[in-house]
Amino acid sequence: MEERNIAAPAYVYMMRCANGALYTGWTNDLLRRMRTHAGGKGAKYTRGFGGETLAYAELLEDKSAALRREAALKKYTKEEKEALAAGFDPARFVLLRPARPADAEAVLGIYSHYVLHSTASFLYQPPKLEDYRREMRTLCRRLPFFLAENALGQPLGYACAHPWRYGTGAYAWDTETTIYLAPEARRLGVGSMLYHALLAALCRQGYWNAYAVLADPNPASEAFHERFGFVCEGRQARCGLKNGWQGVSYWLMDLAPGRTDPPEAEPRAPLPGELAALAAQARRGAGWREMAGLEQPAEEKEQ
Repeated sequence: MEERNIAAPAYVYMMRCANGALYTGWTNDLLRRMRTHAGGKGAKYTRGFGGETLAYAELLEDKSAALRREAALKKYTKEEKEALAAGFDPARFVLLRPARPADAEAVLGIYSHYVLHSTASFLYQPPKLEDYRREMRTLCRRLPFFLAENALGQPLGYACAHPWRYGTGAYAWDTETTIYLAPEARRLGVGSMLYHALLAALCRQGYWNAYAVLADPNPASEAFHERFGFVCEGRQARCGLKNGWQGVSYWLMDLAPGRTDPPEAEPRAPLPGELAALAAQARRGAGWREMAGLEQPAEEKEQ
């Protein structure tokens, strides 16, 4: 597999100030920068005139691209800036980043909906917050865990991986994937972004097989996994009792297509900054095979 360097993401944004003006800037962490402005600790202009709300944002490839876009936006007329702001909805602007144990409450809030109101999870009651935070802390040390939220800081969904059959010995190269979306996040493309980032990260870390275990029947989730190339390997009927008997189906994604030689080492942990960069590329529409180095980027294919 070809390893590719992935640039750190950056945002250019406009913030509405208390005097009605639009302040333009750039940042690597949009939500943190908004909190800084709102708290009176941002740029000199927003400290003086009060940064109130995010009026516009774009995700750029890296700092250099953000600086160029920032310079261009500053040359826009007031009318041009207002036109951009008028078409921007912070509730629908998706941010994608690696999750942290501090996000356990937000993640558990999404998961709890499915535990309490569906058979997508076979649990009867959601885990306790401290137990879930402890589990996230363990997972994030070795496996990718991504959180999607909007520009208001509201969680939209998450995707993560778990060890498959304890992830030891002969199963060290296998992993199980998990994805859940907040009900209001449907039709925003959040699920695809999350899964592209997750699969790319797993492939780059050296995993060979990703398994998804779905409640059966679940035609929407099956169609979603089929679009990514997962193949159903079997079904197990009447194995879970929740709102009547439920079954499960097992789906496999080959993360090392065409390879037969045994791997030289066990999968590694994510590299510093790797997950954030993959999340940004997935947010900008890159596919997991491209990000993992399994195929050329679209622009290179066209040349």
